[in-house]
Amino acid sequence: MPLCFNSMPEPSTTSSLHVENIRREYLTPAEPLVILNGVSFDLGRGQSMAIMGPSGSGKSTLLQILGALDRPSSGSLTLEGQNPFELSPKKQAVFRNQKIGFVFQDHYLLPQCTVLENVLVPALVSKKKNRQIEDRARRLLERVGLSNRLDHRPAELSGGERQRVAVARALINSPILLLCDEPTGNLDRKSAESVGAIFKELQRDENTMLIVVTHSAEFASLFDLQFELMDGKLETGR
Repeated sequence: MPLCFNSMPEPSTTSSLHVENIRREYLTPAEPLVILNGVSFDLGRGQSMAIMGPSGSGKSTLLQILGALDRPSSGSLTLEGQNPFELSPKKQAVFRNQKIGFVFQDHYLLPQCTVLENVLVPALVSKKKNRQIEDRARRLLERVGLSNRLDHRPAELSGGERQRVAVARALINSPILLLCDEPTGNLDRKSAESVGAIFKELQRDENTMLIVVTHSAEFASLFDLQFELMDGKLETGR
């Protein structure tokens, strides 16, 4: 699917995620290495977007900034009116835990823990009652088709099943924003299609904003908006 339009969509006045002129550069002995050069967009609750681009174009760097794992060199980012980079390190960690969910290409499940325990890991610092959190974890695992795998460990699961556990784990704290970095990159086509369908269904039902980085145009087409990251800037797709 070609991604060729140069104009950005009009900013939403009701956006929950506002990204304005994000720039990320690294100092080198010769001159600054510019990775992101003025990235701007708005996203509202319940919306999804895919970001494509060649390797080294800055997709993962952008995702890390959106997830408050890295700081921009300049520009601003607010999630429901709050700028995570204005928070202390401790409050920033709480911000990430409560408002952002992460799904990576590698599932990063704890091998010694069961499926249910892995999903519960992000909720260990939650103020909700243990029974309430566990019930939610069980419901999420049922939604992703793993209700019969609760006591299994990651080594006993297929690649697609492990990634579905990672999706449930990312949603356990009811995040506002779900960030996914090549979530189907290690999966065969059938498993990727299954995981993609689960992403869309859960994202819609949870009313979560979803941003996916992917090399797959087919996978990108599942989401509301498609962008390509080129020369440090976003270009809209069709």
